[in-house]
Amino acid sequence: MTTFEQPAIAEEIAGRVSSATVIRRDEPLAKHTTLRVGGPADVFVEPANEKDLSAILKFCGERELKFFVLGRGSNLLVCDGGFRGVVICLAQPEFSKIEIDGERLRCGAGARLKNVAVEARRNGLSGLEFLEGIPGSVGGALRMNAGAMGSATFDAVESVRLMDFDGYLRELSPAEMAVAYRGCATLKNHVALSALLRGKPDSVESIAQRMSAFSQKRWSSQPAAPSAGCMFKNPATIPAGKLIDELGLKGTRVGGARISLEHGNFLVNDGNATAADVLELIGILQAKAKAARGIDLHIEVEIIGEE
Repeated sequence: MTTFEQPAIAEEIAGRVSSATVIRRDEPLAKHTTLRVGGPADVFVEPANEKDLSAILKFCGERELKFFVLGRGSNLLVCDGGFRGVVICLAQPEFSKIEIDGERLRCGAGARLKNVAVEARRNGLSGLEFLEGIPGSVGGALRMNAGAMGSATFDAVESVRLMDFDGYLRELSPAEMAVAYRGCATLKNHVALSALLRGKPDSVESIAQRMSAFSQKRWSSQPAAPSAGCMFKNPATIPAGKLIDELGLKGTRVGGARISLEHGNFLVNDGNATAADVLELIGILQAKAKAARGIDLHIEVEIIGEE
């Protein structure tokens, strides 16, 4: 999409959706990611509801426009050249609802994982405590099958409400979806709208104690500086962070990006990092792991945009 096309594309989208849908041009994506790097999106859209989202997806299909569905921007690296196309963000209230139904929670894709964990605790439902420390949304957690503290998102999922790229709705169980370690291939060509999560009754006090213990463990071993979360999937033979530590690579720096001293699998932004810095650092780690141990480090974080 050229700079000449942006106004026309934005205007056409505006003509197909309600006035409550937010549309911006040249929106900096660095402020929408936890790593705080990356260039702008040509067109950035926050649909007000499912009908508007359907209209946007159909429009992108008709015009053969690239699009990307953005959550809270964790597990994501946006390249410095930005994204040539439409970025769709499910940040409006319609997509952020959390509703309790007995031992289940219906959570919108835009709901913060921390809010899901807190709401489950408030209603005496256990099994979702691990979500509290993952800095993302329900939709992003489903797409990446995000995990922490020995649990993964799909461990707690009963069903997912989806929209395909033609704008049509479906509801699938995990068994009907291509769920894997740190990924769900079904969500490469569908947009998660909400998920039905199941909890187990427990006392509020017990749940709160586990959440507190998880929080203490996390902050004692993970950096507070901006990051995208764990950069690499864990190899079969050794956790990625332990491997990087054993190779003596903690603290290695390229520009404003460095390997965290707290956890070797976190690449952090010291305040002025570029995506190019991060990508170069990733390459250094992969080369060192291969040369020293014969291990291929595979990136867990999703990379989008133009270098």
